[in-house]
Order: sequence, then C-alpha cells, then structure tokens
Amino acid sequence: MEVYTAMRHFADSWGLLVMVLFFTGVVVFAFRPGSRQQAEEAARIPLKDD
Repeated sequence: MEVYTAMRHFADSWGLLVMVLFFTGVVVFAFRPGSRQQAEEAARIPLKDD
C-alpha cells in the first residue's frame, strides 16, 4: 500500500505541474508568430483538387 500512496502523492504534485507545463507549451505553440499561415494552409488541404 505504500507504493500506491507514494505514486498518488507524486501524481498530485508533480503530475499536475507536468500537465500545466504541457498545456502552456501547446498554447504557446498554437499562438506563436507565423502559425496562422500554417494553420490556414492545413485547413485548405481537404478542399484541394489534385
């Protein structure tokens, strides 16, 4: 039962920190300068006639 408790404490503290950092990284990546053009090009892919 001690292993479960240790893993639970780890997930409650460091796990939350890792998830917050990952979320912040995704938001920064999505809103970085120059990403609008790439997103618009990717959105047009299904509409292309090849």
